[in-house]
Amino acid sequence: MAGKQGKDLALSMLRVLPRLSLGNIKNNPGSTKQPKRGRGQHGGNKHGCGNKGATQRQNYLRLGYETGNTPFYLRFGKEPYYKGHHLRREYPPLSLQMLQMYIDTNRLDISRPIDLVSLINTGLYNINVHYKHAGVHLTDQGAHCFNAKINIEVQWASEPVIAAIERNGGVITTAYYDTHCLHAMADTELFFNRGEPIPRRLPPPTDCLEYYSSAASRGYLADPEKISHERLVLAQKYGYELPKIEDDPDYEMLCERKDPRQMFYGLEPGWLVSLKDRVILKPKAEYLKEFYAS
Repeated sequence: MAGKQGKDLALSMLRVLPRLSLGNIKNNPGSTKQPKRGRGQHGGNKHGCGNKGATQRQNYLRLGYETGNTPFYLRFGKEPYYKGHHLRREYPPLSLQMLQMYIDTNRLDISRPIDLVSLINTGLYNINVHYKHAGVHLTDQGAHCFNAKINIEVQWASEPVIAAIERNGGVITTAYYDTHCLHAMADTELFFNRGEPIPRRLPPPTDCLEYYSSAASRGYLADPEKISHERLVLAQKYGYELPKIEDDPDYEMLCERKDPRQMFYGLEPGWLVSLKDRVILKPKAEYLKEFYAS
């Protein structure tokens, strides 16, 4: 700007100085002060509800507000037992008595393996994944009257339930399904209509890996030889003679298992089922085959 005068100096300064606009205009620091709270001219004994009307009857107050009192969630200390309760998996119960009723009313075909999809297709059992439902909890209610020989896969089962099924020559397996698989299994028609390939099942998280790897709980990741030993131990504990599966005419059905990555019987991960065209599309690229098999 040296050597410039008058109009040239003013134009050169306008090019360098910041422009004033509504976006950058503001008061000088310290020129304004926040107003202080008033004295409360009307007594202040209404606890924020005012006089008569909807405001006094608390038709608009937020959840947990107790009109000036200390709220319930602040009066009591924090319970560590409930920490993370909204993240815990839940297993809706299904008793052996109800399972026997499904079989007696021909809602379940015991000549084929039974899994979560078979139970949902009965129309009498359902899960809601939004409520953190993670599968079936088979309970021992009605274990004394259960007499069906089945190959069933559940997500949680106790020792009396395992004994009741194996006493009749059946087989039980506990298996884990992740959230994406549960959404697909809860409504298979909706999933297939989306035109998405069948996802691969993810391994169980660390908090339940021990359960699904244990032969005592008949986990799907357990060693088959250890499972055979635990079957014999359980039969001796409950005092019944363990039927030989090898001599059973339904040996192939009782030995049928899913792959740890498989979600549906007869359908592999990566396959795409088209209900409209009634065809099954299989991946041909090698990298896709390696991805879904890994």
